[in-house]
Amino acid sequence: MSNVVIGLIGTACLFGGILMGINVMVVLGLVGGIGLLALVGPTAATSLMSNVFFETTHSFHFSVIPLFLLMGFFAMRAGLGEDLFEATTKWLGGMKGGLAISTTMGAAAFGAASGSSVGTATVFTKLALPEMLDRGYDKSLASASIAIAGTLAVMIPPSALVVVYGILTDSSIGALLIAGFIPGIVFAAMLCVAIWITVARRPDLAPTDTTTYTLREKIVALRLAGPLVLVIVAIVAGLYKGVFTPTEAGGVGATLTLFLALVRHRSFKAIQMNETLLETVRTTAMIFGILISALLFSKFLALSGLANVVGDFLTGMDAPVWMIVVLVAVIYLSLGMMMDAPALLAITLPITHPVMMDLGFDPIWFGVFVVLLVEIGAVTPPVGINCFVVQAASGGRVKLEDVFKGLIPFVLTGFLMLVLLYVFPQIALYLPSRM
Repeated sequence: MSNVVIGLIGTACLFGGILMGINVMVVLGLVGGIGLLALVGPTAATSLMSNVFFETTHSFHFSVIPLFLLMGFFAMRAGLGEDLFEATTKWLGGMKGGLAISTTMGAAAFGAASGSSVGTATVFTKLALPEMLDRGYDKSLASASIAIAGTLAVMIPPSALVVVYGILTDSSIGALLIAGFIPGIVFAAMLCVAIWITVARRPDLAPTDTTTYTLREKIVALRLAGPLVLVIVAIVAGLYKGVFTPTEAGGVGATLTLFLALVRHRSFKAIQMNETLLETVRTTAMIFGILISALLFSKFLALSGLANVVGDFLTGMDAPVWMIVVLVAVIYLSLGMMMDAPALLAITLPITHPVMMDLGFDPIWFGVFVVLLVEIGAVTPPVGINCFVVQAASGGRVKLEDVFKGLIPFVLTGFLMLVLLYVFPQIALYLPSRM
């Protein structure tokens, strides 16, 4: 039996295990480990596996993940989402679809601090959804705008998912974090425009808010939200100027958000310090487990030669480059409907990353492109994890079909953003090139 055939069997077992409901981390590790045993024998396989375990857990670069996660949990415990929503509502609430637009902008800022798509969707479902529904907003528009706004969390730095991409592809994590800043802001603005156009075409979806606020009230609201914005700016500026490394940026961000949480709640008990640290450890362990298993599977694919065969086939196709990019996008969108983002990157990057590099694409650009693809997949049926989160956090006020029904204009906006990234790659590459 040839190595390529073993690689095909292993890949089939991987997807079979996922469809059977086996934990992705477990099936990745089992297929990778058993595959290595079949390819190189027990002695070499044991050596390879021990190296992967040591390098993954010992590397200084991996410490950025728990620090960014800790920063996000502190931001959620501090109630900073409430301040952002209040500020954006007072400044933008009077526009067509103003509350939905306010939610999008608030989620973009909060997501930059939390780095969690699911966490952002949860927080703003509890904050914004009751407000929108009580003021007569259509259930589909209200819930879908929150689900898609949550995806901004992994585009705008800092983002743990971008770090995962950097580790799996051996790309510059600092450059990747900076690269997502402009695309994240552009995508947020495009989502706001999509809301405005949708409501302009169908005013019945969102009654105009007639509440007025004085300039003093607006400025006070900014004063409440300002500290978190300053934290985000400090992190981005520090990375851009080379003042600190990504790991140091995570440490600075976690320290500052802890300070903001203590200023707001006055005690460690009020911000549930023990629970916050425990949740950070649990999430870090999950991500590390997926990374270790993914790297095992990646080595198995490389040694089997399957990754090279698939890559040679795609790059050797007599087809325009844009068609291959579309094919890659379809793969990510399809798989993104069925599994979470870290697992999806772990499974696909060993094949797609070399292909895109052979076609001449920049690894930093591809990182931003893939992260956006994965997050669009996170809101599309049949799984659409963000949609389930919004429905679950709504307390029964919206149904899952309400969320899915309202996503059409936002998913189309996501596709338009992908096209813009392809046509104008400097949207993602300008800031990294100036670092």
